[in-house]
Amino acid sequence: MARTHYFPDDVVHYQWDRDVAPALEVEPGDTVVYTFRDVTDNQITPTSTADDIAKLDWDRIYPLAGPVFVKGARPGDTLEVEILDLHPLGWGWTGILPGFGLLEEDFTEPYLYIWDLSPGTHAWFKPGIRVPLDPFCGTMGVAPAEPGPHPVMPPGPFGGNMDIRHLTVGTKLFLPVHVEGALFSAGDCHAAQGDGEVCVTGIECPMYGALRFRLHRGRSIPSPQFQTPGPLTAKYEGGGYYATTGIGPDLMEAARDALRHMIDHMVATYGLTPEEAYVLASIVVDLKISEVVDKPNWIVSAYLPLAIFE
Repeated sequence: MARTHYFPDDVVHYQWDRDVAPALEVEPGDTVVYTFRDVTDNQITPTSTADDIAKLDWDRIYPLAGPVFVKGARPGDTLEVEILDLHPLGWGWTGILPGFGLLEEDFTEPYLYIWDLSPGTHAWFKPGIRVPLDPFCGTMGVAPAEPGPHPVMPPGPFGGNMDIRHLTVGTKLFLPVHVEGALFSAGDCHAAQGDGEVCVTGIECPMYGALRFRLHRGRSIPSPQFQTPGPLTAKYEGGGYYATTGIGPDLMEAARDALRHMIDHMVATYGLTPEEAYVLASIVVDLKISEVVDKPNWIVSAYLPLAIFE
């Protein structure tokens, strides 16, 4: 019979490593309940300021809850992770971290915004700008086959720091198993984020979660895959979008141009500072590849949901 387990709050690890001892063993079909720490391991708090960003201990970034050993999992199998519940724990933050982000050359000074997430369904950015919450784990993965340690950023075929905003409640994530027991870990929780996480932070927050594990023996996949339960943007639909574009032969440069044009639009239209527009874009703006067939130029579009504006 399937069981429910409670992952110990005092166990985290900060790198991917197949040799990290599992903190919990479960059977396929079991559920694990977590209390996830924020991505800074509690170094940023509700009373922090931008000055605290420069004081971060980077050896404590990405505290992952895990590993979980799934009995019977072997290389060549697929681990299914069903997301049953995710709830932010009251507050979160978004920041500009110098040296990171899509526009790291444009924004070189630290910036920090603290969010009140206590309403549970939305968060106010400024009067008239309300962001619906859609929580997910930015990092979910299994231990890679190669001996470690490996940094949590970037992601790989084993999953990891994927920051896929649609891994929300009801979604099933499928991960290729690379080592015995799979050794699953998760963390880096976000209360909301746009496709791209353009300033390198979403609404970072501590979070309660519950995940159910199943095993597909003999099913091999090359990299993470997932199945969502319904519309991808249900909380924004009906309000319409304003979109900007970037056009050129390099997709990364096109993405930067689309974002720069969106920031200019948000500053001019809504009276935001460039820093406010950048971090808000990281939370709500979706970058999309509009075309990659009309060579030599490709198009990236940035979509701003108008439903956030009261």
